[in-house]
Amino acid sequence: MFKPSAKIVVVPLAWIGLASASYAGPVYETGSGGTFTYSGQFNLAFTSFDDGEETTDQFADNESSNSRIGFRIVQPFGDNQLTFRFETAFGFAASDEFSQTSEPDDIDWDRTNLRHVDFQYKTGFGTFYLGQGSMASDGIGDRSLAGTGLASAVSIGDVAGGFEFRDSTGALTGVEIGDAFANFDGTRAGRVRYDTPEFNGFTLSLAYGENILSEGNDDEFYDIGLGYEAEIGTTEIEAGLGYQVRERPGSADREDVFGSVSVKLQSGVSLTFATGERDTAGTYFYGKIGYEADWLAVGSTAVSLDYYSGSDMVSVGDSSDSFGIALVQDFDQQNVEAYIGYRDYSYEDDTAATFQDASSFIIGARWRF
Repeated sequence: MFKPSAKIVVVPLAWIGLASASYAGPVYETGSGGTFTYSGQFNLAFTSFDDGEETTDQFADNESSNSRIGFRIVQPFGDNQLTFRFETAFGFAASDEFSQTSEPDDIDWDRTNLRHVDFQYKTGFGTFYLGQGSMASDGIGDRSLAGTGLASAVSIGDVAGGFEFRDSTGALTGVEIGDAFANFDGTRAGRVRYDTPEFNGFTLSLAYGENILSEGNDDEFYDIGLGYEAEIGTTEIEAGLGYQVRERPGSADREDVFGSVSVKLQSGVSLTFATGERDTAGTYFYGKIGYEADWLAVGSTAVSLDYYSGSDMVSVGDSSDSFGIALVQDFDQQNVEAYIGYRDYSYEDDTAATFQDASSFIIGARWRF
C-alpha cells in the first residue's frame, strides 16, 4: 500500500524536459521502497491580438506551459532506478490555436494531448527511456534563466501563433505569426532515448522516435542533444545544442540545427541568446535581457526585454522582427506565478504586398499543485 511521507519533493530538472522550476505534490511510499508522486498545473490567460484593423480577445490555455496533470512511480533496484511517468494536458483551448477566422472548442481532449507515457531506467552508465516523451533535443533551443518564459520566450508563436498578418488593404494574407516567427527545438514522440551520465556539467542525449499519437502521420525523428548546466562562482549557466532530422513520408525530409545559452549573474541580471536554422526554411536569432529581484516579500519578481529576427521563414527573402516585454511575479506560498506580457510583430517579403504591423497582449497566472 501507499503511505504518505513527511517530505515534499521538488522534481529534478531532468524529469521535466528542461522546463522551469516545478512543484510536486506529496510523496507516497510503497512497502518495497518505491515512491508515488503526483503533480499538475493550471495556466489560463487572457490574450489579445491586434492585427492593425481589429482586435481579437479570448481566454485560453497558455501554450508556453499548458495546463496538465501527471504522476511518477519510482522504484529502486539496487543502485539503479526505474521510473514510470504519465502526464497529459487537459485539452483546453490553446492560445496558439485562435485566429481571426476560427477558435477551438473550450475543451477537446484527444490522445495527442498525452505528453508522457514512458519508462526511465537510470543506471551508472546513463539513463534509458522507452515510450511517449521528450526526444533528446526537446528543450535545447529555449533554455533561459530570465524567469519570464510564461509571458515571453523564443517560442513566440505560443501566444498568438494562429493569427494572420493583414496587408495594407485590410485583407488577411495567410501569413501566420507561428510560421513567420518559428523557433526550432526538439519534440515529443514515441521514442527510445539514451542520456549519458553528467560529466563536468555536460550531458549528451540520443533518440529515435515516431509520431504514434496522430492518425495518418508516420513521421520519424532522429536527434541528438548536448546540454550544459553549471555554476561558476556566483554565475549560473545553461546551454544546449541540438540537431534533429524529421523524415516525412510524401514530403521532403527536414533537418534542424539549433541552440541556446543563458547566463545569470549574482546581481539578478541575465542574458539569453538562441538561434536555429532549418534546411527547408530559414534562420532566426533571438536575444533577451532579464532582471530578477526580491522586491516583494511574497516572492521574486522577474522582468525582461527580448528581440527576435527571422529570415526566409515563410518564403525566400522574407524577414520578421519582434520586440517583447514581460513581467512575472512569484507567490511562493501559493505556488502561483502571475504574469503579463506585450509583443509587437512586423513582417515583409519580396512581393509587392505591404504587411501591417501587429501586436499581442497576455495576462494570466500559473498555479502548480
